[in-house]
Amino acid sequence: MSDTQASSLPYVLVAPNGARRGHADHPALPVSTGEIVETAIACHAAGANGLHLHVRDGQGAHSLDAGRYREAMAELARTVPTMDVQITTEAAGIYDVSAQLECLQQVAPKWASISVREIARAPDLAPRVYGLCAEQGTRVQHILYDSTDADLLERWQSEGIVRREQEDRLLVLGRYTTGQESQPADLEAFPAARTPWMVCAFGRLEHACLAAAAARGGDVRVGFENSLTNSDGTRWTDNAASVAALIALLKGH
Repeated sequence: MSDTQASSLPYVLVAPNGARRGHADHPALPVSTGEIVETAIACHAAGANGLHLHVRDGQGAHSLDAGRYREAMAELARTVPTMDVQITTEAAGIYDVSAQLECLQQVAPKWASISVREIARAPDLAPRVYGLCAEQGTRVQHILYDSTDADLLERWQSEGIVRREQEDRLLVLGRYTTGQESQPADLEAFPAARTPWMVCAFGRLEHACLAAAAARGGDVRVGFENSLTNSDGTRWTDNAASVAALIALLKGH
């Protein structure tokens, strides 16, 4: 691949597991730290620039445990040092905003995804969440599900709750649609995004949605958190296969 081709590709973030799926959904979906590390290595080799990290507890359930995060991050830094790592603060119906704030404080990650909708459950804590991230140098990617979330983010930025430099957005396409089948047209539900922005999408048209976003200058998030299959419903062998196919599509192959 030439330097020109490489520079024309969007940033690719892989989300290999999410908060809810497990081996019953796909045997290659990573749950343990070892599986996550193996998946990260394979996805980085396939072309992913970064990893969206979810960790699980001893029973395989979603966790925001700081110790588990630190363990996984240390292994990732050792095995794939050139791969960026973004932690999630997703509540997943389990954690309140205080727990999300505590996770950010104890882990002090370089990069974290934070849903404005979830933080709005405790608006009095919002200044502390975003202020902490600014103080400790945690880059924030705001998760937005619809235009209402985008409007809330704009208001918090105008009020100084969200810091000026905290601009990154992840636009989630079709999160609450029937069957979670995203369409490229779902991009129209969001106001024009300022740079940098990224898109994730659910279902069989995941790659088509991501290609549409890339054509508009957006970055992309791909992986088993959002979709297990290609456009005809055939399951990907693993996350790396999905990453490789997406990059081939983006390169026009």
